[in-house]
Amino acid sequence: MATFKLGDALKQFVQGSRLKNGIQSAQIEAVWLEIMGITIAKYTDKIYIFNQKLFIETSVGPLKNELGFQKLQIIERVNEKMGAHTISEVIIK
Repeated sequence: MATFKLGDALKQFVQGSRLKNGIQSAQIEAVWLEIMGITIAKYTDKIYIFNQKLFIETSVGPLKNELGFQKLQIIERVNEKMGAHTISEVIIK
């Protein structure tokens, strides 16, 4: 019988479960202010990750436009902050 460290076992469990999206969504909410700054975070209504897609919801038209121009930078910043290739696409609603 193989032995695992508890942290490694938890990582394997999360990778193979449906909890992964929920955990990543909670992580992105926690660091969104740090990644994008106070102004953008203030006007972001909802943010979550599902199937390697980052969904950003806002009711501010100019912010939607600005975020559309920054999609590649957002992907880079989020992946860097999360420490892995977490997202591959940004969808703005």
